[in-house]
Amino acid sequence: MPADSHADRIVMITGAAKGIGAATALAFAREGATLVLADIDTEGLGAVLAGLPGSGHMAVRLDVTAEADWAAAMARVGATHGRLDVLVNNAGWGNLRSIFDTTPDDWRRIIAINLDSVFLGTMAAMPWLEKSGDAAVVNVSSIRARVVGFGSGPYSAAKAGVEMFSKVAAVECAQTGRRVRVNSIHPGFVDTPLSKAQGEEARAARAASVPQGRMAEPEEIAAGILFLASRAASYVNGTGLVVDGAFTAV
Repeated sequence: MPADSHADRIVMITGAAKGIGAATALAFAREGATLVLADIDTEGLGAVLAGLPGSGHMAVRLDVTAEADWAAAMARVGATHGRLDVLVNNAGWGNLRSIFDTTPDDWRRIIAINLDSVFLGTMAAMPWLEKSGDAAVVNVSSIRARVVGFGSGPYSAAKAGVEMFSKVAAVECAQTGRRVRVNSIHPGFVDTPLSKAQGEEARAARAASVPQGRMAEPEEIAAGILFLASRAASYVNGTGLVVDGAFTAV
């Protein structure tokens, strides 16, 4: 895509303080977008914000599970920009625990962070996305929406929900005349700060399980997000893009 393919677009990214979110913010900024970075980690947001090229970017503290936080964040977006062109629902979290060891509180927390947040964000942002006239929502799902890994029960359930919610939202936006495309992206194993914290042995095992022989860099997932959000993907709607080094092809 041209270096200015997202020029003058207003892009909001949740979970933007690190990992895929931070890499996606930098990629959009390099293509001329104005960023709204959202996370509960305000210190991390500040560091990402300071490293972005361009001007006019802003950071908002956002608990993606809180409807009131979404309302406040979108009020700021509306007051500042009057529209939103791209929403990237990236925030997510999970743990490795058998369903037999999962408490109801564990379940509710993982579903809230990974799935409820996508519904809340999409609904809160929709009035401003409609003002764009050429808007896109990219929801970050996972390969765990499609293939099971031990200990990923509630996370897999949530991410599968993200994929199906994205399809429903795409169809209903199209059928009701809303010019908002909605797609999901399904990263495989990504070398984020979270994966590094799990230790070298775990990282090596994950890399060895991938046909390409390595984990993805966050920038490689960001590239898929940029494509789905771009005008080049104007007829890509209601689909899920898998970026996993052929892991799910085996």
